Amino acid sequence: MQPNLLMIEDDVELAEILCNFLKRYNIIVTNYEDPYLGISALSLTKYDLLILDLSLPGMDGLEICKEVRSKSDIPIIISSARSDLEDKIIGLELGADDYLPKPYEPKELYARIMSVLRRYKKSHSTCEDVSSSALLLKEESHTILFNNTPLTLTPAEYDVLGHLIKKNNCVVSRTELLNSTLSLNEDNESRSLDVLISRIRTKLGESSKEPHFIHSVRGIGYRLQA
Repeated sequence: MQPNLLMIEDDVELAEILCNFLKRYNIIVTNYEDPYLGISALSLTKYDLLILDLSLPGMDGLEICKEVRSKSDIPIIISSARSDLEDKIIGLELGADDYLPKPYEPKELYARIMSVLRRYKKSHSTCEDVSSSALLLKEESHTILFNNTPLTLTPAEYDVLGHLIKKNNCVVSRTELLNSTLSLNEDNESRSLDVLISRIRTKLGESSKEPHFIHSVRGIGYRLQA
């Protein structure tokens, strides 16, 4: 099946270059220069992934990210010339799965897209459920239950929490967690892992100051005790 992507990008020339490049890999991309039209399209059509610029006319991309995430768990890759670290952290905190600073080669965007979509394809394979006392990892349906209630997770959050569930009660290094999450890498995304852990903790109803499930192990990584 051809991946069907939505792009919100007001740089017409760049959008055309990216769309034509991704078309070589049988990836369909529909671009909207107007962010409001892009949001409307997302509510009318099922897309597999959103590529989102931040500097858009009439509406900031971070606001779009927040609005989209409040309604959908669609994977979001931010593609922006705003390389400020704070923008990157805020974007991830709002629910983006990856942040690709411009300029970049189209092939890198393709690699990031495939790394995110690959996680969804895992749901089509038959896997055994993995559980702890409070959390149940259902790999076949790509779902994690918390006290028998499905959690709403982004792909990156699912990867990190799923890996911790598999290693329940074991200390998992930061490197191992980064390697389990294809959209992150150890060189420049270490702080992004902390953001993901913080978001997961919030969804489990805990904080870093009073963790009940995910415990930080100084200098090493994290341990799930559930």
